[in-house]
Amino acid sequence: MIINLALILTVLTAFTGAVVAMDKLVWKTFDDESRRAPTAQEVLVEYARSFFPVLLFVLVIRSFVFEPFRIPSGSMMPTLLEGDFIFVKKYSYGLRLPVTETKFIETGNPERGDVIVFRLPSDPSINYIKRVIGLPGDTVVYERHRLTINGEKVDLRPGDDASWSVPLFVEDLDGRVHDILVTNPEYSTRDNTYRVPDGHYFVMGDNRDRSKDSRFIGAIPEEYLVGEAVRIWMHFVPWNMPVWERIGTKIQ
Repeated sequence: MIINLALILTVLTAFTGAVVAMDKLVWKTFDDESRRAPTAQEVLVEYARSFFPVLLFVLVIRSFVFEPFRIPSGSMMPTLLEGDFIFVKKYSYGLRLPVTETKFIETGNPERGDVIVFRLPSDPSINYIKRVIGLPGDTVVYERHRLTINGEKVDLRPGDDASWSVPLFVEDLDGRVHDILVTNPEYSTRDNTYRVPDGHYFVMGDNRDRSKDSRFIGAIPEEYLVGEAVRIWMHFVPWNMPVWERIGTKIQ
């Protein structure tokens, strides 16, 4: 069962806020100081007064500024590792209401090379993280691990990090330089020509042969975007020590 934290946080904030408002406008609980033993209503109001500012602050930050996520798989290796905890900038691609995800302010659009979090169109309760490859209207050709976008080949060269057990390459997407992993250089998954519809984005994982991305699930509609992944704030895998050097790393 997937817990909808945004819904729970919104409901709690609304409830405590309503209690505080009712007390200020109608009940005026603490105007009468004659009673020494607090009533149930007084206890409710006291808790609401304490929790409402905290809940409101968390709701605003989580909904409109930054939201933490945990990377559950290796589809974005080597950029992101399983066990990374990241901050996602929620205001990069528009401000959206919590729960309904309705955009009410435009702030920008994804650029090629951005690492984004989005809700899976087939199951919006699941969040995915991938890299933006194709923008609305683009034609993306993927062949033998090489990308061609609108007729221009994307620069791809061997990487110099020999610590990985599979070949590593360096890719340059409009100046966004990043590493990718290739499991088998002689064979690539889902070679094809992909045309990106208007209002959609073609995304891929940096672990190219081990990523369920737009080659499988299709281009992502704009309304399913959550935000841009910007920094790693922790790396932790159960039964292992945290990897301290990854803390604060900017996501390329």
